[in-house]
Amino acid sequence: MSDYTAPAIEIIEAFSEVPKSARLELLLEYADALPDLPERYRDHPELLERVEECQSPVFLFVETNDGIASIFLTAPAEAPTTRGFASLLQLALDGQSYETVRDFSDQFITDLQLTELVSPLRIRGMHGMLTRIKRQVAEKAS
Repeated sequence: MSDYTAPAIEIIEAFSEVPKSARLELLLEYADALPDLPERYRDHPELLERVEECQSPVFLFVETNDGIASIFLTAPAEAPTTRGFASLLQLALDGQSYETVRDFSDQFITDLQLTELVSPLRIRGMHGMLTRIKRQVAEKAS
């Protein structure tokens, strides 16, 4: 798991420690942990990028400062699965170095052991979020 951050490892361990039947419930608990957008983005939604792979309106923005990425995501409360995925990525990648975000393994999504429990469309949405985060970091780091 060398391509994961310490928070990502903790998340994967949390999902592996609960029975399969409780994993969706755990995901929904993470949905409640997604922080609100800072006011500077709440008042300027045009600064956020839409994640087109998500059926729900999911938006993100990455700030970079001194080699560190700050990850901001928003997803509606009425889409708790998507909101949970957004929260997991925010927790796993926020405050990490450019290199860490760039090298973060796409296998993270599979390692959560949720692919049997949620639709492929939702998994595609989470991949879309991760791809956009990595792209924004790469663009802003250069």
